[in-house]
Amino acid sequence: MKILAIAGSNSDTSINKQLVTYTTTLFTNAEVEIVDMNDFEMPIYKHQREVESGVPQQAIDFASKIDNADLLLVSLSEHNGTYSTAFKNVFDWTSRIKQRAVWNEKPMLLMATAPGARGGLGVLEAAEKRFPLHGGNIIDTFTLPFFNDNFDKETQKISNQEKDSELREKVNKISALETILEK
Repeated sequence: MKILAIAGSNSDTSINKQLVTYTTTLFTNAEVEIVDMNDFEMPIYKHQREVESGVPQQAIDFASKIDNADLLLVSLSEHNGTYSTAFKNVFDWTSRIKQRAVWNEKPMLLMATAPGARGGLGVLEAAEKRFPLHGGNIIDTFTLPFFNDNFDKETQKISNQEKDSELREKVNKISALETILEK
């Protein structure tokens, strides 16, 4: 199974990148690629820019990575209750590629984490509503509240046993679908 892991942040110390990276380790026999949003930095989307220059190659490359995956692991950082600007810009440009839905109906585990009690729940709720309109096939969701208390930065693992078990159950459920995902 080919997994594309996306952290919706351009931070060099992204806690969502730490979460999505940890989640990839829970899958066995998987080929994993972890996306760095910094590799897809583009001018901020503007209709006139699109008319004058077309869709940037970075958006086309991002879409290609989605197309080549069997499963998407997407962990979104929350900025003021919604997507980070870095993620939103890639999402916006990718949505402008003709004849395509951004997520291309790829199965997805949608996640978020944050230092606070809601654990990125605002961005997760926004994505749950928006992504299906853009070809998002959300199989399950996961949120990790109080990241700094529930994730061990030294071992790079979830330290809260209850939340770790919850994530593992979701991964096992998705892994059981592996034969479906590879078709």
